[in-house]
Amino acid sequence: MKRPGRRPRGRASRDDILASARALFSANGWEGTSIRAIARGADVDPGVVLHYFGDKEGVFKEAMAIPMRPGQAQAEVVAGPRAQIGRRLVEFFLRIWEDPEQREQMTGLVRGAMTSPHVADLLRGALTERILAPVAEHLDAPDGDLRMSLCSSHLIGLGIERYVLRLEPLASLGGEEVADLVGPTLQRYLTGEIAGASGRARS
Repeated sequence: MKRPGRRPRGRASRDDILASARALFSANGWEGTSIRAIARGADVDPGVVLHYFGDKEGVFKEAMAIPMRPGQAQAEVVAGPRAQIGRRLVEFFLRIWEDPEQREQMTGLVRGAMTSPHVADLLRGALTERILAPVAEHLDAPDGDLRMSLCSSHLIGLGIERYVLRLEPLASLGGEEVADLVGPTLQRYLTGEIAGASGRARS
């Protein structure tokens, strides 16, 4: 009679490992998640996880990557009146969080960023590469790096308070209400006057 045990490498599912990693990173953050815990959740040996992903960072990057079509941010944020681009950026960000699958990944990223500077860098990089940089390319505004940093800090803070800490009344506001409140601030970051921006641009 064959003894029960963990699946051998050949039968291990990368999807199972990624699903285990998403759940653990989302619930416990970067520091609270280990390769052994991910392996237990996927019912495989830790060596199988390392075989597929190399190390903890490799699992994290793939498990928590924000699924997004090429050009999606440009199509959904840039297209439309320039005067509403801040609102469209907020709405785009909220749609990512409101999607059940992507919310787990975003929660894991944000929880990790709250305890690990390394993960915070990964989150900022993901936001910049996938969302903010494509938007910035179409703005032709001075001091673009500063503007993108301001947008990134505001969106990350919004995600933490609304979806991770669930602070009220922000957590219970409808998406349209959040866009009404936050959109004008991002609009100013993206297209308006920013104190010190002109001086930085001339330096």
